[in-house]
Amino acid sequence: MNHPVFRSLDHVAIVVPDTEAALAVWRDLVGLEVLYSEVVNNGTTRLTHLDLGNTHLQLVEPLTADHPLQAWLKQNGSGLHHLCLRVDDVGQAFVELPQLGLPVAPAIHQGTQGKRALFLDKSAAPGVQLEVTGK
Repeated sequence: MNHPVFRSLDHVAIVVPDTEAALAVWRDLVGLEVLYSEVVNNGTTRLTHLDLGNTHLQLVEPLTADHPLQAWLKQNGSGLHHLCLRVDDVGQAFVELPQLGLPVAPAIHQGTQGKRALFLDKSAAPGVQLEVTGK
């Protein structure tokens, strides 16, 4: 990538209502290897990463009835939710991206394996939800 903040594609995320049912497709039929799975954000979200070679497929399962992704699932069903780009420092990206004309959502959240993450405002790339992750 030729950008001062972004380093590479980290993952492609699919929202699913049930991780085990999704694994029956992505692991068992497609043949992707599960790399890891963990529950984050105070027990509200399960994130499962599968190996796509040079990036990951992330299955995102909301675990609480009031999680915002429950409404997303109800409206859209399972499917592509976002692309995530890797950065060196999420805190630095939080400051730098708006200066580059890429507005960010108001809060940094916990990603997998101790990484931090943030979503860009939906106006940053119309029609494509973008997330960034890193330290």
